[in-house]
Amino acid sequence: MRIVFLGPPGAGKGTQAETVSRVEKIPHISSGNLLREAIETGTDTGAKARSYIEKGLLVPDQVVVGIIKDRILKTDCKNGFVLDGFPRTLLQAKILDEMLRTLGKCVDLVFYFVVSEDAVVERLSGRVMCSICGANYHVKFVPPRKKDICDKCNGKLHQRADDKPETVLERLKVYREQTAGLVEYYRNNKILKEISSDLKIEVISKNIADIINNELKKQKKTKVG
Repeated sequence: MRIVFLGPPGAGKGTQAETVSRVEKIPHISSGNLLREAIETGTDTGAKARSYIEKGLLVPDQVVVGIIKDRILKTDCKNGFVLDGFPRTLLQAKILDEMLRTLGKCVDLVFYFVVSEDAVVERLSGRVMCSICGANYHVKFVPPRKKDICDKCNGKLHQRADDKPETVLERLKVYREQTAGLVEYYRNNKILKEISSDLKIEVISKNIADIINNELKKQKKTKVG
């Protein structure tokens, strides 16, 4: 099962992608995490991506596509994957389709997470992460036991540059401008499923699981037929 999670930053895609990854036993591939790893390890790709990410801008297609292609060609993706944060433009979606077509595969489902701008700003601007182990917290929703200190390793917590309120607003603006055609593209392909991010996490998880199970049943019937 090859699944795409589509939606603005802060919509809760990562949390749900981890759940689907665990239940379906397929890798969760986050383009944001892959890029941040490239930045932290000082690769050429990381150097190119850093200035875009810190300004809240989308990283150019040629940079992201190379990283994603290398990842989905790994053997653990042979039975599927969950793509989180990619594609983010119509061009990236078409490149992904062509990439999979050469492997005799296709995107099976696209979950489009719908969330208000105010909710995104509140969720992202309150996020903090550990500078040592990378654990994530939220000052309101998932606060650490001690202020600014990681529960797991006692590392110092900090806010990512791209989670500052002014940068979040810029990220949303860029997201709306550059992903406008994506929803329509996948809707026309009849694989788009809208998910409300305003519901409780467990309700969202169940809605997604039900849709995936229905799709798997359809695929099984098609193979049998």
